[in-house]
Amino acid sequence: MTMLKNPATKYRAFTPVGLKDRTWPDAVLTKPPVWCSVDLRDGNQALIEPMDIPRKLKMFQTLVDIGFKEIEVGFPSASQIEYDFVRKLIEDRLIPDDVTIQVLTQAREHLIRRTFESLKGAKRAIVHLYNATAPVMRKVVLGLTEDGIVELAVTNAKLFKQIASEHPETEWTFEYSPEMFSGTELPFAKRVVDAVTEVWQPTPQHKCIINLPSTVEHSTPNIFADMIEWMHRHLARRDSIVLSIHPHNDRGTGTAAGELAIMAGGDRLEGCLFGNGERTGNLDLVNVALNLYTQGVNPGLDFSDIDEIRRVVEHCNQLPVHPRHPYVGELVYTSFSGSHQDAIKKAFAARKDGDIWVMPYLPIDPKDLGRSYEAVIRVNSQSGKGGIAYLLESEYGLELPRRLQIEFSQVVQAVMDASGKELSARDIHQVFLREYGLNEVSAPRYRAQEEGENAAGVRTTTLQADVVLEGKALAIEGAGNGPIEAFVEGLATAAGESIRVLDYHEHAVGSGANAQAVAYLELRVGERTLFGVGMDANIVSASLKAIVSGLLRARRGAEQVATSA
Repeated sequence: MTMLKNPATKYRAFTPVGLKDRTWPDAVLTKPPVWCSVDLRDGNQALIEPMDIPRKLKMFQTLVDIGFKEIEVGFPSASQIEYDFVRKLIEDRLIPDDVTIQVLTQAREHLIRRTFESLKGAKRAIVHLYNATAPVMRKVVLGLTEDGIVELAVTNAKLFKQIASEHPETEWTFEYSPEMFSGTELPFAKRVVDAVTEVWQPTPQHKCIINLPSTVEHSTPNIFADMIEWMHRHLARRDSIVLSIHPHNDRGTGTAAGELAIMAGGDRLEGCLFGNGERTGNLDLVNVALNLYTQGVNPGLDFSDIDEIRRVVEHCNQLPVHPRHPYVGELVYTSFSGSHQDAIKKAFAARKDGDIWVMPYLPIDPKDLGRSYEAVIRVNSQSGKGGIAYLLESEYGLELPRRLQIEFSQVVQAVMDASGKELSARDIHQVFLREYGLNEVSAPRYRAQEEGENAAGVRTTTLQADVVLEGKALAIEGAGNGPIEAFVEGLATAAGESIRVLDYHEHAVGSGANAQAVAYLELRVGERTLFGVGMDANIVSASLKAIVSGLLRARRGAEQVATSA
C-alpha cells in the first residue's frame, strides 16, 4: 500500500474551535509556568528497557538538581518496581522538603487504593487520576456513553477524597486528566472536568490540578491554543484550578503547542527532558525553558551543565539525544559554513562584556550552558577563513592578520580536500605549526648588534647573527634602520635570495613569565609573496624567526612547483 493521491478519502482535517475573540496571539510570556517532569513515569513507560531503581534514582536526583519542584515519579499500581521506587523515595527520605512527588493512576478502585498505599508516610503528594474522554475511546474501547464517562470520573474522584481524608498526615493535591483531551469535544471535556471539581471542591488556597493533554496531536498548535483558551474561560471554579498542559509531539509541534497553551491561559507544563515519551515523545521541557531564557525570562531551572544532564538522560533512558536537538545536541552551536563562521568571528570581535547577546546564528551563549566556544565553529570542506581564524584565536590566542587568514585557509582547504575529514581546533593548530615551522625554526643567535649613523646622519643598526637554514649554519651580517631590516639584508646576501618585508603584525600570547610574542611578517621572497610566523619570549627573536619561516616556506613552495613541473 502506498500513500494516497487523495488523502481526504481517509483522513479529515481537524475542526477549528472558531474562537473569534481569542487573546493568546498577543500574549507575551514574562514568567515561567509551573514545571512538572514526567520522565520517571510517562518517559519511563516509553522506553524499550524501562529504568531499574538505580537509574530511576539517578534520574530523580538529576531532576532535583535542575530545580524541578514537582516530579511524577511513577505509576505505582502498574508494577512492583514502580511501587518499590515510590516506597524507597519515602522511606529513605530522598525527597527534599521543597519537592512534591506525583503518581498516576487509572480510574479503577483497586488501582487507586494501591496508589494511595504506596504514598504512606509522604509529607506531600500529588495523586493524578485519569480516564479517557474522546469519542473513539468512549465508543470503541470503553463502550460507555457520555453519562457513563462522567459517572466513572465522579465515582473515582469521590474515592480519592475519601481515602485522602483517612490519611491527614499527608498534604494531598488532586490532579485530573481527561485523557485524549485533544480529541474530545470541548463542551464534554468541560462537563467531565466540572463534575470532578464539584466533588473535590478546591479553593483558591488549596487548588486542584486539571491537566489537559494532547495525548495525540491532531491539530496545528493554534487550534490547540484555542482549545486551551476556551477551557480557561469556561471551566467552573477556575480560580481554584491550576490549569496544566501535557503536550505530545505527534505532529512535531509539541514545543509550539506548549508555549501557545501557556499564552492561552495554562499555568503548568508537564513534559520530559529532551522530549522522551511514547511515539514521537512528550513536550521537551528543556526546549521551552531555554526558549524563555533567550527571551530574558529566568525559567527557574538550571541547565548550566547541559552536557552532563544529557549524559545522565542517555544513560537512564538508553536512548541517544540527536546531535541536532535544540540547545543540547552535539552540533547545535556549530557552524561549518564559511560565511556563517566569518559572521560569528566578526560579531565576537565586536562584542564587549556586558553587551546584550546579539550574535549571528547563535540564539544563546553556549557558555551559559557549560559548552565551550571550541564547538561554535568546526572546520570541514565547506568552511572558510573566518572559522579557521576564530578557532586559532579563541583556543590558542593567535590573532591572524586578514591576508594571513586568506593564505592559511588555502593550506587548511588543501588538507581537508586530501583527507575529506572534519578538522578540530587542535588539528588546525597542528597544521599551522607545521606550515609555518614554529616547532622547527630556531631563533637566530645574535653575535653583535650596534647602533650608529650612516654618512647621511640616519640612525642604523648593524647586526651579526648565526642562522641555521635547512641544516646549514650561516653567519650573516647586515645593516638597516632596525634589527629586522639589518637581518633581512644579511640573510638575503648569505642565502642568495631577494627578501623584502611588506607588512608586520605582532601581539602577545599569555601573560607574566609565560608570555610569548608572536610576529607575522608578510614577505616578498623572489617572485613570491607569503607570510612567515615566529614565536618567542623576545619580540625581536620572534620577528627574526618569522623571516626565516617565510624564506623556508618560499623555498619549499619552489621545490613543489619544480616537482609538479
